[in-house]
Amino acid sequence: MLDIKFIRENADKVKQAIVDKSVDLDLDRLLDLDAQRRTVLAEVESFQATKNTFSKELPSLSEEDKKAKILEMQELDIRQTELKDQLRKLDAELNDLMLLVPNIPSPESPVGKDDSENVPWSYWSVEQGHVDPKDAEKVALIPKKFDFEVKDHVALGTSLNLVDFDRGVEVSGFRGYYLKNEAVLMQNALFHHAITKLREKGFELMQTPTLVREFALIGSGHFPTGKAEVYQVGNAAKMNPPVSPLEEGGGKGGEQTFLAGTSEPSLIAYYANQILDESQLPIKLVGISPCYRSEVGSYGKDVKGLYRVHEFMKVEQVVICKADIYESDKWQEALREISEELLQDLKLPYRVLNICTGDMGAGKYKMYDIETWMPGRNNYGETHSDSNLTDWQARRLNIRYRAADGQIKFAYTLNNTAFASPRILIAIMENYQKADGSIEVPEILQSYVGTKVIMPKGSKQKSVDEESELVVKSEKPVTETPKEETKAETPAPEAKI
Repeated sequence: MLDIKFIRENADKVKQAIVDKSVDLDLDRLLDLDAQRRTVLAEVESFQATKNTFSKELPSLSEEDKKAKILEMQELDIRQTELKDQLRKLDAELNDLMLLVPNIPSPESPVGKDDSENVPWSYWSVEQGHVDPKDAEKVALIPKKFDFEVKDHVALGTSLNLVDFDRGVEVSGFRGYYLKNEAVLMQNALFHHAITKLREKGFELMQTPTLVREFALIGSGHFPTGKAEVYQVGNAAKMNPPVSPLEEGGGKGGEQTFLAGTSEPSLIAYYANQILDESQLPIKLVGISPCYRSEVGSYGKDVKGLYRVHEFMKVEQVVICKADIYESDKWQEALREISEELLQDLKLPYRVLNICTGDMGAGKYKMYDIETWMPGRNNYGETHSDSNLTDWQARRLNIRYRAADGQIKFAYTLNNTAFASPRILIAIMENYQKADGSIEVPEILQSYVGTKVIMPKGSKQKSVDEESELVVKSEKPVTETPKEETKAETPAPEAKI
């Protein structure tokens, strides 16, 4: 949400943002409603002032004049009630349109209609390090090369008993899956690694509610435009009394509850209707939660496998900072660097994209996506989204702070993925596969998973300790036996692997 005063004074700029972000909004209608509302509000306030004056004058009037004034006040009451009803209708329509007003994108964000016009910002691999997108020769070397025919994660996960899609669909329905064995251990290890790193960087850990009230999703910007993507709890209206004045119909019953598609709404809404002190900022949060998405807008896309599923787990980063564009830029870069660091810990090749206006969403000021190389797709796949929303969410949720000079200001909010699973497991399984069908476990996860390699069924799988013991034995110095003694007393030993 933008400040209505800003919209009035910058209508052309807002209209351009509407075009650049492909938002379906009639700004002229919004401005007309705003003008009508101000006119009606002025009349309501004028009538109230007149009534207040009458009330003060009434005791000093004669009985005859009192009767006349009372009749006049009754007529004012009728007219004022009519105007208040009109004002409520104007407020409701205006508020609906205000929720659709997009944030003004950063001048650094490319103007484009969809994801085909996102601009590569950087590439990285263990062998090449950071690569400038303009260096086409090095960019071509970023994806991992194999000297055998690669399998996708569906084939790998099935053959290694890491995922069961058939039973998942049978039990859960379309896009259902069971994550099993070392895949579960890897997922838990990834989350443990990310949370540990973020806590070391001063982030406060929260396990957030999955069930959220409507105001949280309106406030975060996931509603109203993304409502079709969110699962609604059917009987929630009978069970949950309304508690939030931000809710449409708040205080009147019938409140709905939804399954959140990320912990971002819960983390941001934690500070709704609060006035913080500037000394509390920045607030750095890391949330972990199950996530649910209907994927209704992606019908027919990625119908097989783990790339696009209805339920998954996610560790999310959120920052609430001062209303300073330079500070928020700094935090967006910091969040991006943390996510890059996590991928570099896994030694996974990736690229960073500067997201264009038509693909970033209405509330974003600036957005990066990080896409990790997935050999089974022979392409990069999105694994992280890093967004700066300036005060767009804070205005919707009424998150403010008292600045050092005493002014009350709306805070700025940012968010980025740490890890979302099982999608990140796709990149691990496919990049770490070996010719024999096994999967090497990334080094940073091995102690948690308990093995260095996930072997095909029927193969003997050695633990990390067993493999380490073999390495130690192989490194022991060999004492040569004199040739004469060997011939006389000792048979030649069998070779051991």
